Amino acid sequence: MKKKILIIDDDVIFLEELKEIIEANGFNAISLKDPLLVKEVVKAEKPDLILLDLKMPGKSGFQVADELKHATEFSRLPVIAMSGFFTQTEHYLLMQLCGIQKCIKKPFPPAEMLNLINLALENRA
Repeated sequence: MKKKILIIDDDVIFLEELKEIIEANGFNAISLKDPLLVKEVVKAEKPDLILLDLKMPGKSGFQVADELKHATEFSRLPVIAMSGFFTQTEHYLLMQLCGIQKCIKKPFPPAEMLNLINLALENRA
């Protein structure tokens, strides 16, 4: 059975491009541009991993990750942050507090993202 990846990003073009790459590499991908709907979508779709933009209007990726971490049914869900502004070293402590495993800086090579996805899914198993 294909693993399900939820991609959350307010940039619709980026979202669609990343969804195509992920699906072309054997995963099911769900795209979501509204961070306010994350809990409902996670509950309905039950993804195996989340790719999460950190800077979005309405709710930041840090807030989304923190909410998921504190919801018992989602607390073990791997989250990989994506950002054009932040790096893992700059926000290491905040990421740890929110339950974000890794952060990848945009733009990134697709192979690097796929490697992070595969590692996170292996670690979860």
